Amino acid sequence: MLEYTLMIVVYLILLVSVLVSVAFVTLVEQKILASAQIRVGPNYTGLTGLLQPFADAVKLLSKEGVTTRMSSFKIYYLSPVVMLSLSLVLWSGYVFEMGGVDLSYSLLVFMCLSGMMVYPLLMMGWSSNCKYSMLGSLRAVAQMVSYEVSMAVVLLSLVWSSWSFNYYDLVSNQLLIWNIFLYTPLGYIWLVSSLAETNRSPYDFAEGESELVSGFNTEYSSSGFTLIFMSEYSSLLFMSFMFSVLFLSSSVTPMVLFKSLVIIFVFVWARCSLPRYRYDKLMSLAWKSFLPVTLLLFMYYLSMSESSPVF
Repeated sequence: MLEYTLMIVVYLILLVSVLVSVAFVTLVEQKILASAQIRVGPNYTGLTGLLQPFADAVKLLSKEGVTTRMSSFKIYYLSPVVMLSLSLVLWSGYVFEMGGVDLSYSLLVFMCLSGMMVYPLLMMGWSSNCKYSMLGSLRAVAQMVSYEVSMAVVLLSLVWSSWSFNYYDLVSNQLLIWNIFLYTPLGYIWLVSSLAETNRSPYDFAEGESELVSGFNTEYSSSGFTLIFMSEYSSLLFMSFMFSVLFLSSSVTPMVLFKSLVIIFVFVWARCSLPRYRYDKLMSLAWKSFLPVTLLLFMYYLSMSESSPVF
């Protein structure tokens, strides 16, 4: 009984930590973008703007909720809840020193849950009954499905090398040297695919404001928009955590979280530095560049192994 109580407490603390981190990641992003554009950024609410995320949350939640007359009401309101729930369940594979669930196939759980993220996106675009929303959701789904293929092949290469689907084994195998030095092309492909998977710049075609009117969340406001916003930044946090676990970690310590913050800085840096890609070039990059390269590298690692892994 004590073990289950400890597990529940640990995951509640993790859940609260992720939600609070989402709030402050938005503040960090605004500060970095302000520095890149030579302006001050948020600095009125609290000391140097530290309370700005909470002020934004109060403002968003106090807005009036708007529902179009022709929208599918239940699916319209359920989709953001499902999206946020999936992005938070992704953290269930986090490696704890004590109290967590030891998932032997945590990488497979990650691939299954990340693949399911396309369904609430599609439901949001369809249930809004808006052409702009539908076009944005179709773009987002096509983009995420395309880059999940190359991400899966990258994971297969690392799994074959470490002989395990477990986060902890992947981390412990980097005791002598990080994977980013052994598998540099895979690390680069994973980083770029993470940007595309989370719909971040320069691959933010789902929310290309100049042409799609904010994409699949065009009709959302108040609490619905807040849930979508939180799920996107929760996914951003988790993808940065995944990069640090797969390529930059040699032990399960708080340093993993610090490295994740460095990767988040790289994500924001890409947003303020790079122009948006053209959509056809995005799809060509996924199917004509990343997929052939990852398949060739996977075949190379297969040929270099001396014996078959035992899972």
